[in-house]
Amino acid sequence: MIYPKLILNWIVSLFKATFLLGLTCFISKTASAQELVFRNPALVSGTGGANNAVYRFSSVTSGVDALVKINGRSNNLVSLVAIDLSSSGFDKAFQPQVTYNNNTTPNGVSDWWMEFQISFVKSNTSSPVTVNAFKATAVDIDGNGDKINEWVGFYGFDTYATEANTTLIGTNILETVANLLSVTGRRFDGPVTNYTNIDTGATRVMVTTAYSNTNSFRVRTGGHSTGANGAADRMNSIYFKNFNFVTPNEVRLPVTLKSFTASLDALKPALNWVSSMEENLNYYSLERSTNGVDFNQVSITFAKGNSVGDVAYKYTDNAVPSDSKGVLYYRLKMVDIDGKFKYSETKLVRMGSDSKQVTVQLFPNPVVNDLRIGLPTEMQQKAGSIEILTLSGQVVKQILISSASQTEQVSVSNLPSGAYLVRVNLKGAVASQRFIKQ
Repeated sequence: MIYPKLILNWIVSLFKATFLLGLTCFISKTASAQELVFRNPALVSGTGGANNAVYRFSSVTSGVDALVKINGRSNNLVSLVAIDLSSSGFDKAFQPQVTYNNNTTPNGVSDWWMEFQISFVKSNTSSPVTVNAFKATAVDIDGNGDKINEWVGFYGFDTYATEANTTLIGTNILETVANLLSVTGRRFDGPVTNYTNIDTGATRVMVTTAYSNTNSFRVRTGGHSTGANGAADRMNSIYFKNFNFVTPNEVRLPVTLKSFTASLDALKPALNWVSSMEENLNYYSLERSTNGVDFNQVSITFAKGNSVGDVAYKYTDNAVPSDSKGVLYYRLKMVDIDGKFKYSETKLVRMGSDSKQVTVQLFPNPVVNDLRIGLPTEMQQKAGSIEILTLSGQVVKQILISSASQTEQVSVSNLPSGAYLVRVNLKGAVASQRFIKQ
């Protein structure tokens, strides 16, 4: 017999557990991005204002410095006036002042920019660190009231938000990645109208980008003119803080891919993927490669529409000959209704009925400097290669091996932070594994 007091104690315990679980979930979901503070930069390498110059902003957050590198500029007429103007605007914001043609635009149309690479490192070191979540808000993207307007380009963000009635015009930034023209960022052009002061209340000329688990990203500050004018000296303000829009318009990535697998089924490659969210997604393009670099479209699968739950898809590649040998590489190109797209990670399928699953062990993972690769017996004492690839399939490092040992070591210290693939190919035995470079 269960006594009433025991029942009561059980109910109280259950209530406490449920309450704490709910509170934990609530805190997790509502946790805000941390603010980053950019103050008092110091030149640490290169020539001030020149390409490849690096400035250190100390203590942008606890235990973390930011290294800001001048990646490049549109042409030699672009110059840096100040890496971080502090006489106006916001003391905590990153405020590069960039001028064009000694503050004068010529007759005709002109467009210019300077690009900055912002990387996070441990305080007083050059050791990379990852910042879990932050937001970067470009403030006061306006014009001079005549022929000039400012613009800002962000790369690698997760989402961006503007006012629903924003005066900014957004366009995709296209770059060639692994021999493919890809969307790598978004440019936001302000109006010619001059907004008084640098005001975070002027939300119609502001955009907020959100980043997660980021060690390094790029931003461009630029200008555009339609004729001769003497106001090409522009100050930019990028505030690493979230601001509230009156009627926010948030744009997310077109799809959140929960899983993507590739296997051999009845001698045919079987591809399966599951999305956990689809927003304004148009279709999936399945692409195949025989070398991991050059991809061709295999099929198009139209998305099932906007969804917040799991949606499963599958495709069997019947176009591959049944007697095909070797390794095939597959990836998904996910295209939304506006033409923006992103790629999944690359998956491998080893063809042939006599194929054998071979795996390698990676440690440490994540890695900072040297990646060690543990090889199975069937790969040892064989010749071949070890390659490091981006998730889009681009080979960024290759090592030739005459006789593989039980453990091989590859230096990845010079690679940018992010996710990569190791591909080991030793006398026909092929294996791949994903790792994170910090």
